Amino acid sequence: MDKQLKKGEFYRNLFLIAALYDFILGFCFFAFWPFIFDHILKIPYPNYPAFYQAAAAFIFNMGIGFYFVYLNMYRNIDIVKVGIFFKLFYTGLAFYYVVVENMPWIFSVFGFLDLIFIVFFIFFLRAVRREVQA
Repeated sequence: MDKQLKKGEFYRNLFLIAALYDFILGFCFFAFWPFIFDHILKIPYPNYPAFYQAAAAFIFNMGIGFYFVYLNMYRNIDIVKVGIFFKLFYTGLAFYYVVVENMPWIFSVFGFLDLIFIVFFIFFLRAVRREVQA
């Protein structure tokens, strides 16, 4: 199999995994936040659940974006750029609040996973740039 084709298939699968990850994470935190707060995180409810649900909806929405990238990586390349910033902001906030404000450690796990996505998304953008320049 052609090396270029294998690389394209790898990135295509990566965006499907990113889409599923954000779909599932966003949906679970949106729909089941009381259960997650009570039984998994064991933390008090936020003052206004709408703020938390809005964040979960944004995560779900980013999953929609990554699904569009999965469908057509080159047409939707700007979504990858937005996704990098989205994940950078989340990662920075998560690490800060876990370390400084003692937020539950599970949020740093999500941040670490997002860092992995960020690295691969940057690799994808660099590969596309090399293809265009060739």
